[in-house]
Amino acid sequence: MKKWIRLLLLLLFIGLLYFTLTDKLEPDTSNQTDTTYTSSKEEKYKVVIDPGHGGEDPGAIGASGSYEKDFTLSLAKKISILLEDEPKLEVHMTREEDVFLSAETRERPKFANELDADLYISLHANTFTDPSVSGTESFYYHKNSKRLANIIHRHVSETTGFRNRGVKKENYFVLKDTTMPAVLLEIGYITNPEEEQTMLTDDFQQSLAEAIKNGINEYLK
Repeated sequence: MKKWIRLLLLLLFIGLLYFTLTDKLEPDTSNQTDTTYTSSKEEKYKVVIDPGHGGEDPGAIGASGSYEKDFTLSLAKKISILLEDEPKLEVHMTREEDVFLSAETRERPKFANELDADLYISLHANTFTDPSVSGTESFYYHKNSKRLANIIHRHVSETTGFRNRGVKKENYFVLKDTTMPAVLLEIGYITNPEEEQTMLTDDFQQSLAEAIKNGINEYLK
């Protein structure tokens, strides 16, 4: 009887030893992170589109009585729609309605700076007392904005077909106070009857929006 007890105890010991060794040989995955379904979120470029003027500030008055503020907002909305389809871009507008943004409190550049935007594009229509004056011109201030201004201007100027008035340095507050590359676009002279008539059409604005989108993509490459 004692032999059977000793044999049973021996078998139990061998079994316990077997399971102990097997457990030690198996890899411990309790502290390992499962990375099969995790991926880093691709960073997007924040682009601010700034429709010039607004609210009590109509901007330039066109040859037919149109307002610059309405033209810039209409164009900005078309640009925004196109940029929203770009996976690497995140678009923001300084205004989406006919509202006034104070120049004294620097609301426009402050909006872009607080957003930590990557690009800033301000839209305008030019004006002059002589209605025969025409053309497209673009402005920048900081050195790091010059390349952006040159690229965007080329795309815009080719699309408008207006006289190319070039790229110039100017200390407009929306350019001077922004901390990211910034450009101010004077699409054309709204006081020129022919340019105004063209600028107010949806087809022209849509083509212009495409040109600005292409310029942004070229710059970011």
